[in-house]
Amino acid sequence: MAATNYLCHYAPLLSPSPTLSNSKILCKKKKNTTAFEEKKSVFVDYDAGQHKVTTHVTGLRKADLQKRYRLKVEGDRFQKDWSLSQVVDKILELDPKYDEVEGLLNHWVGRFARKNFPRLIKELTQRGSLEHSNRVFSWMKHQKNYCARNDIYNMMIRLHARHNRTDQARGLFFEMQEWRCKPDAETYNALINAHGRAGQWRWAMNIMEDMLREAIPPSRSTYNNLINACGSTGNWREALKICQKMTENGVGPDLVTHNIILSAYKSGGQHLKALSYYELMKGTNIRPDTTTLNIVIYCLVKLGQYEKAIDIFSSMRERRAECHPDIVTFTSIIHLYSVSGQIENCKAVFNIMLAEGLKPNIVSYNALIGAYASHGMSEEAFSIFNEIKSSGFRPDVVSYTSLLSSYGRSKQPIKARKVFNMMKRDKLKPNVVSYNALIDAYGSNGFLAEAVEVLREMEQDSVHPNTVSICTLLAACGRCGQKANVDAVLSAAKMRGIKFNTVAYNSAIGSYMNLGEYEKAVALYKSMRKKKVTTDSVTYTVLISGCCKMSKYDEALEFYADMMDMKIPLTREAYSSVICAYSKQGQIKEAESIFNMMKTAGCYPDVITYTMMLHAYNAAEYWEKAYNLLQEMEEHNIQPDTIACSALMRAFNKGGKPKQVLILADFMKEKEIPFSDAIFFEMVSACSLLCDWRRTIDLAKLMEPSFSVVSIGLLNQLLHLLGKSGKIESMMKLFYKITKSGAEINLNTHSILLKNLLAVGNWRKYVEVLEWMIDAGIEPSNQMYHDVFSYAQKSVGAEYAAIIQERVGMHILISLSREFY
Repeated sequence: MAATNYLCHYAPLLSPSPTLSNSKILCKKKKNTTAFEEKKSVFVDYDAGQHKVTTHVTGLRKADLQKRYRLKVEGDRFQKDWSLSQVVDKILELDPKYDEVEGLLNHWVGRFARKNFPRLIKELTQRGSLEHSNRVFSWMKHQKNYCARNDIYNMMIRLHARHNRTDQARGLFFEMQEWRCKPDAETYNALINAHGRAGQWRWAMNIMEDMLREAIPPSRSTYNNLINACGSTGNWREALKICQKMTENGVGPDLVTHNIILSAYKSGGQHLKALSYYELMKGTNIRPDTTTLNIVIYCLVKLGQYEKAIDIFSSMRERRAECHPDIVTFTSIIHLYSVSGQIENCKAVFNIMLAEGLKPNIVSYNALIGAYASHGMSEEAFSIFNEIKSSGFRPDVVSYTSLLSSYGRSKQPIKARKVFNMMKRDKLKPNVVSYNALIDAYGSNGFLAEAVEVLREMEQDSVHPNTVSICTLLAACGRCGQKANVDAVLSAAKMRGIKFNTVAYNSAIGSYMNLGEYEKAVALYKSMRKKKVTTDSVTYTVLISGCCKMSKYDEALEFYADMMDMKIPLTREAYSSVICAYSKQGQIKEAESIFNMMKTAGCYPDVITYTMMLHAYNAAEYWEKAYNLLQEMEEHNIQPDTIACSALMRAFNKGGKPKQVLILADFMKEKEIPFSDAIFFEMVSACSLLCDWRRTIDLAKLMEPSFSVVSIGLLNQLLHLLGKSGKIESMMKLFYKITKSGAEINLNTHSILLKNLLAVGNWRKYVEVLEWMIDAGIEPSNQMYHDVFSYAQKSVGAEYAAIIQERVGMHILISLSREFY
């Protein structure tokens, strides 16, 4: 035995080096080099069209433990030799508030291997469960073999950052120093990221200064996190300064940096600057990715450059494209088509997204519901809402609010209320947007009392009204014609401390203008100027158009002068109102000047503006200029409406071109532009000027379906025209049709018939019409009796005169006796 010990003791001296190496391998336990390698497994369900990829990590098992730990758990049936991934799955199945997470971990054999701890935390933090990670981390610190490590603390700080737990992340930062773990660059990056997510960019900058004082050089990730901290709050100027400092310190920006800068411009509302930065970025060697193009598409949509956004989207969908569209891209395009009014394309893009194998998220569904809601398509919005549920998603507040809004816009406030109540039943708390949508649903449909009640309910639920709430109520008051309620709403806003911005003032001024309260509207405008609240084009448009509706044309032009002094660009409606004001004042040259200014300013006239100019030229009897306007409208593919056509017809008739009236009428038939009384009147006048009796008969047939709604004066004119042309049979047929339609026939109608009948000598029909009048309770005039009696004496002889006297009877005698006495 002693010899054996001696040989073992001097073995290094007696044996050569190869034998020494082999003896060491035999004495030591082999290391498990594959314990923390990730092994992926794939499950595919071809019937359901689903697949699932899982990652399995074994970790150090029982066979890898030291002998003393193996012996300790060898005979204990409660000690389980689970793999690391199995432990993670079992932990996540437990409820951290009630279940014993520590008890489960105390039955895991792998707890005796210190190297399992970092990987365990990594697996849990990657799953994103904060409560489970905190319980496991707390248990871990109480283990005898635990050793505090930077990577564990870094992972926990990043997890708290993801959950916006800034204070807890900062607490971990100080705790790790108490455990004698010196923070490294990764620690500071995680802490900067935590404050950046919370919008605390000044804190983030202070942390970086602490990092520099500790002589830890910031990495590119550090700068990116700091830039993101500034950019996420819209502080794009500070983000640019840090980017410049980053370049000066020799750390060049990468694609992530550029994307963060673009995102900062986007958050700060600097969409033009974002596009300019993107153009500069294309000049570098850094190629944009899908995130870059998504930001660019968003900015283009905000600027109304829809064609460019569609071009980028189409290029991304090409087969050889490097950046393929993702869920965010398709959602942005759905929103693009929604704001541009192409609602059918929204569903088409959504179907393309499904066809390309992308699974829509709740944001995509909400974008589609919002598109339908903005156009009042409640049935389609409800269909998508149900589709959200069938797809396994839970509708959120945005989903319910969009559906509620769709019912409000489709004039179904009761259903909107049901959706609101359903939201509460599903344990979702309505936000201020939800309440505003319900207020609008009631207010826009005339239920002002219910809208005010929603405002009270809103305050009871501790949701504070904002300027949108007040604006919505003011608009409702204006629509309902409630003067007193406008004052009450303004008073309520003042009591609640709601400061009016430009939109709120515009809404209040518009409500007063709609109610004819000119003085109160002007008083609000003066208050707006006194409080230095910015006046915009909407403010002056409301004032100018309101003044024109109240025939206050001088005041309208005064507001226009103020608008010009402040160099505020005019809207199309403002241009039209100013043209109307000048034309009503007889200042045609000024109206024409504004019309030309409008075109040079790039705000091309619409059909309403052209109609204003047509009325102006008609009033000034500038017929040729009115004709030229029609040609200009045709050149710019602007189809005239009923009002514009009536103004043009009036110009043609008064300008001696009645043929053009009938040509324009044919154009209206082709384009299915509805005919009005004014249109029919001008057509009748044109037929009279042209003596076109055949066209007159055709016009009567065209007007026949509208006899019950057309004015009797117009029908009388048509009867007179047919009678004047000698078409007595056509005149009488038209009269029968008018009578059958239920139109209110008056004394003038019968007078036209009688004059034209007597003009052709048809005294028998004359007497018959007189009898119709008497039967209908319409008393013929003395002149009507006198005319037929005189005609009988002069033209038909004594024999027929006696017959006429007998037919008319006592009515003629009474009439003559009245005339005699």
